[in-house]
Amino acid sequence: MVTHSQRLDWCAVVVGISLAEGPVNKMVDRLINTDINTQRITAVEHCFRATGQPLALQGRVLVGEGLLTKACRKKPKHRMFFLFNDILVYGTVIILKKKYTNQQIIPLEDVTVEDLMDDGCLKNQWLIKTSRKSFRVCAATLLEKEDWMKHIDSCVKQLLEKTGRRPSTEHAAPWIPDKMTEICMRCTERKFNTLIRRHHCRKCGFVVCHSCSKHKFLMPKMSSKPLRVCTLCYNRLVEEKNEGSTSERKADEITGLNMMIASNEEDSDKSSDEERQEQWPGPDQFFSTDLPWSSFHA
Repeated sequence: MVTHSQRLDWCAVVVGISLAEGPVNKMVDRLINTDINTQRITAVEHCFRATGQPLALQGRVLVGEGLLTKACRKKPKHRMFFLFNDILVYGTVIILKKKYTNQQIIPLEDVTVEDLMDDGCLKNQWLIKTSRKSFRVCAATLLEKEDWMKHIDSCVKQLLEKTGRRPSTEHAAPWIPDKMTEICMRCTERKFNTLIRRHHCRKCGFVVCHSCSKHKFLMPKMSSKPLRVCTLCYNRLVEEKNEGSTSERKADEITGLNMMIASNEEDSDKSSDEERQEQWPGPDQFFSTDLPWSSFHA
């Protein structure tokens, strides 16, 4: 458990700034090629150590960072997020401010954010949507949620204007958490137990049994390998392909980085990111102070 004094010390490291005090693009222009920005990026690299990819790049600026709750397939878990002007990085917290692991890198060109209503214990949540993976995240306060969404949206717009790309329109379906259903969401007959395991359709995100998800289908936007899909989605995908109603998809428009991410992620239903056992309190206990858990640099 992070103590109140430790939290105060961590907050003092970064300077908070709201969008009302200045546009993100002006802030990015001020920080490019500055020593303080270089030091911040180096500090993030050091926290991931050899398990992470190098993050320093000409023109890259660390816009902000903070602890968010990520809705994983088993249960919500805390992740450290870092927003750069061209990528979004997150990882599992081992020691706050000192050690993170399971680094994930998402190109902002492929990101769209969507507001969500509170749902039970998941408050101040929104959806991060990409062509490969979509998931819900929660902030400690409504103000932090709004700041995250505005900063991400501003960085995406600035990046798209610079590259001339169009906003992403194809997004992966977010996975429905395991605990949301005790039976297969397709056949509605088989009840999950130690013998009948839960699987997720990579197309619709439904929780399904093995019998209802025997097929795999190649969806290049998500992976270079065929992915597990439910029977209904498989039939629809085959029909679309046979009828030629959808054009032949390219292997990956975002080359290099997406392929690197795909090679780091497992194709199975379990992943180190979501199955890792952590000694962290629940979201309500973790975000138990009125102090901000996210900061954006000036």
